[in-house]
Amino acid sequence: MKFLLLKIFFLLSTFLFAEVDSLEHDHAMHDHSAMTEMDSSHHSMSHGFIPIGIMGNMHHKGFMLSIKHGRMKMDGNILDGKNISDSEILSMRNPLSTMPTNLSIIPKNMDMKMTMIDAMFAPNNNFTFMLMATYVSKDMNLSSFSPMMARNLVGQFSTSASDLSSLTLSGLFNISQTDNSKWHGEISLKESIGKNDSTAMALTPMGKKIKMIMPYAMQPGDDSTSLIFGLTNLRELGEGIFLGNQLKRKNVVSEADWSFGDATELSSWVQYSLSKIMSISSRLKFVDADSLSGRNPLIMAPVQTANPNNYGGKELHLGLGMNLNLDLLPGGKDTIGIEILKPLDQDKNNLQMKTDYQIIIGYQKSL
Repeated sequence: MKFLLLKIFFLLSTFLFAEVDSLEHDHAMHDHSAMTEMDSSHHSMSHGFIPIGIMGNMHHKGFMLSIKHGRMKMDGNILDGKNISDSEILSMRNPLSTMPTNLSIIPKNMDMKMTMIDAMFAPNNNFTFMLMATYVSKDMNLSSFSPMMARNLVGQFSTSASDLSSLTLSGLFNISQTDNSKWHGEISLKESIGKNDSTAMALTPMGKKIKMIMPYAMQPGDDSTSLIFGLTNLRELGEGIFLGNQLKRKNVVSEADWSFGDATELSSWVQYSLSKIMSISSRLKFVDADSLSGRNPLIMAPVQTANPNNYGGKELHLGLGMNLNLDLLPGGKDTIGIEILKPLDQDKNNLQMKTDYQIIIGYQKSL
């Protein structure tokens, strides 16, 4: 039902674009002063009136530096989108080995942090080049249970991993621009450079601690190369009110033993200016990701995250954000933003951890 509402939302957004465009043809052109005012608003449209969690924003002519830090918290487990208890998980077969026969290690919660630093250069208002480096840190708490009989709790343990995860080179280009609307495209090459075979000490169902390669979810990278294609529209509906839509598609074009699956992401947001320095936003974010591709035969612990089929799926999130456009340092505007996203629906593939929330904070500086 929620995914049906999402489709209706995007259809209404598309209809709104077409309706406003048709009305534009029925009106006379604005005078020179109005055009000058709109040119100024296009500068703010480039980042000031876009939620901080949206990636791939065009920049007006010049340089811009940006740093964003995100945190995603996962807590508990779901099977095909529905809550599942520990006892139900322990009754499920271990598909990777017969020793033990059933799943015997259960992830309890996970904390993933991601820091993105990017530098942008626009030689003119039609092209923007961007280089982004992403650093990730992951922590997971798990419980081990005896493999037979009463399935008693053996103990708890934690694993962690961190590394420079990826480098992304992007080209953003203007497609069309009117007095109150702007379309731009994106082509990016993303190279995963983080470790894909990080190890950690784990507590086995037999009560022994051993060093092992962590499951895919805990790896900082997947040693893959991906192409990302994007399309973004930002439209001014009225004074200080902006409507935005973004479509992104990630395709893995090269992988080693395994890689995280191809993914499609749709975002639609409304941003409202409360004053010259403050704006608030509301965003719907939809993600449809494929299962993991390939596998590492050395990853075979009796835990759900070791199964390549337990990745991907469909998720719908609601985000609320706020931007501040300030003059803190010499040069252009300083933008400070925050966005908090909560899941509305999680139709993940098979058995996975449940997303609790995601928070993104960021700082952007025009030079």
